Amino acid sequence: MHLQSLDYAVVLIYGVLLLVLAQWVSREKAGHAKNTQDYFLAGRALPWWAIGASLIAANISAEQIIGMSGSAYVLGVAIASYEWMAAITLIIVGKYLLPVFLKHEIYTMPQFLEQRYDHRVRMVMATFWLGVYVFVNLTSILWLGSLAINSVTGLEQSYGLLILGSFAIAYSLYGGLKAVALTDIIQVVLLVFGGLLIAWITMNEISGGQGAFAGFMKTLEIAPEKFDMIFTTDSPHYDLLPGISVLVGGMWIMNLSYWGFNQYIIQRALAAKDAREAQKGIVFAAFLKMLMPVLVVLPGIAAAVLIPELSAPDKAYPETMKLLPVGLKGLVFSALIAAIVSSLASMTNSISTIFTMDMYQHFKPGDRDEKHLVRVGRTVAFSAMVIAMIVARPLLGNFDQAFQYIQEFTGFFTPGIVAIFLLGIFWKNTTANGALGAAIGSAVLSLVLKLFWPSLPFIDRVGLVFILCMIIGMLISRLQDGGDHADAINYGEIDTSTSTGFNLASLVVVLMLAGLYIVWW
Repeated sequence: MHLQSLDYAVVLIYGVLLLVLAQWVSREKAGHAKNTQDYFLAGRALPWWAIGASLIAANISAEQIIGMSGSAYVLGVAIASYEWMAAITLIIVGKYLLPVFLKHEIYTMPQFLEQRYDHRVRMVMATFWLGVYVFVNLTSILWLGSLAINSVTGLEQSYGLLILGSFAIAYSLYGGLKAVALTDIIQVVLLVFGGLLIAWITMNEISGGQGAFAGFMKTLEIAPEKFDMIFTTDSPHYDLLPGISVLVGGMWIMNLSYWGFNQYIIQRALAAKDAREAQKGIVFAAFLKMLMPVLVVLPGIAAAVLIPELSAPDKAYPETMKLLPVGLKGLVFSALIAAIVSSLASMTNSISTIFTMDMYQHFKPGDRDEKHLVRVGRTVAFSAMVIAMIVARPLLGNFDQAFQYIQEFTGFFTPGIVAIFLLGIFWKNTTANGALGAAIGSAVLSLVLKLFWPSLPFIDRVGLVFILCMIIGMLISRLQDGGDHADAINYGEIDTSTSTGFNLASLVVVLMLAGLYIVWW
């Protein structure tokens, strides 16, 4: 069953309102032209609620909603570990890592690497991130989003790619990060409402109209294997989520890389008006992450009960949407579109920020005019979207669980990324050559282990390669025997104090996570 006229009307109204709102919040005072700080960092004036909402809106996209629901269809609630462990990671980033970046007043993560190491490290990592953002992240969001549009409306995926890319560019190209972040609170409200609605309706469907709670209890009875949080070695899914390693192994490295050192995510916190505001936003995001599995994992489990013979797991969420009545289906579909276009806009803004501030200014050092740099950023954002729309089908068309593909691919590089940042922040002796050795070693060692130890679960591989990258970075640095690096960070001078509210909220998140694992161990 496809959308009806009323559903399309709801989607159209949402689209128009979003475009109008984005242009309105992006306007500048009379006589003030947008500069790079306005465009790339929203004038460093984002309030906590915008930071928290934008962190989640950037994160929760088709990659999570469609991809994670597809994985939940196969794996069950265990895939929620990515969400719940991320909540703890956000707390760590907010207290121990973000204050370092805010003190350095950076635009981009590669810029921080140059301040700590040298220009070579900056350029290597900027090139890497641009490649991953365009050819992995942006394409996956577009492809899974077009898959959802195809499943719900019947529209051919090529047209879905075009619609999503064009819409995201239309509402974000002029205003930059400010347009994205200040509209994300609307996007998140719609996302949460739509996700809760579809979770309630699918659970109610399972119970035969007896209510969502009854449906949830029935699901526990029908499919208890879907509620195993920790897989044992005899599980067919152990290689994807290898037991206790989910809690103490490589998933920490994946999450630290994503939430702590990823331009696409951390850019929102860099745009805060001060550290306290950024930390409040991060706590807000942590609580939302604890809620996310209800919105994206539960529908996937429900689909496994209601529609056990799907042709592809990534069709789970779109298929459950078909259970919704006319009108509500359009609202939930709007929530899905909201998540997709917000992530697309956030990704293109980060791509344009890295290219403009890290690469263009290096190759065109004479072009310092602020208006010119903003124009370059807009051109890059548009170009990146066009490239991603072209290559999305060839790159992702043959995968039935795109979320797992993305995790495994990025797992080749994240150990080195985490190693060079942690060594750079916490060990004064780390040299630029040591950082480059760790970065290169990450890709090489990951490939070697993938080829010669294929039975090693990729999360365990990530953890092992991280340890080896730390050793490589430290050995190379020691061999240079230069003592403290000239630009080493004196971490003792970093203010890592947090408010009582931040500390209490962090404790609540930890207790919630502990309770979930105790119940479904």
